Amino acid sequence: MKKYVCTVCGYIHNGELPDDFVCPVCGAGKGAFKEVVEGAAADVVEKPQDTLDKELSAMEMSIICSNLARGCEKQYMPAEAEKFASLGEFFRKKAGNAEEKEGFLAIAALLKEDIDKNYPYAHSVADAVGDRGAKRSLVWSEKVTRMLQSILARYEKEGDKMFEQGGVYLCSICGFVYVGEKAPDLCPVCKVPSWKFEQLKGRAE
Repeated sequence: MKKYVCTVCGYIHNGELPDDFVCPVCGAGKGAFKEVVEGAAADVVEKPQDTLDKELSAMEMSIICSNLARGCEKQYMPAEAEKFASLGEFFRKKAGNAEEKEGFLAIAALLKEDIDKNYPYAHSVADAVGDRGAKRSLVWSEKVTRMLQSILARYEKEGDKMFEQGGVYLCSICGFVYVGEKAPDLCPVCKVPSWKFEQLKGRAE
């Protein structure tokens, strides 16, 4: 019997996965699962094409500044967090509102590039130098990215209908995003309790 593992939370499913399968732990769709192959050789990891000379878009700058603001907040640096949050909002306004399809495709492409190229290379570098802190950060980040990819794929099929039965919840520690009636009791990625989740969209409690 085949086994499949959820690349977001690690849940193991025995048997085939139907097209509408949803992970019972984290809510990820079928696309987030990989078949468990015993003794499979590790893939050769190549360095992604250098993009340091590419100018970042306003959207990318907004995301970076917003993440830095959250990081400063967690490190009890309120003044720095406020400045980065202000920069994030500035670049968000600069980015404007892209056409829905255009924005959808752009985000999907970035997520796929991270999962297919950037994370494998980053993991290999962290392994080579034995950086356990980097490995932990990469594991959390990759799981969150895979969940976002799963949600995006679901939204492409269902549209706003996916929000009818609940809301969108964000883990304030690792950034995991969950769609459902209520936040999970424990974050599937970083294991913090439900009160660490913020409700971003959906019915008010």
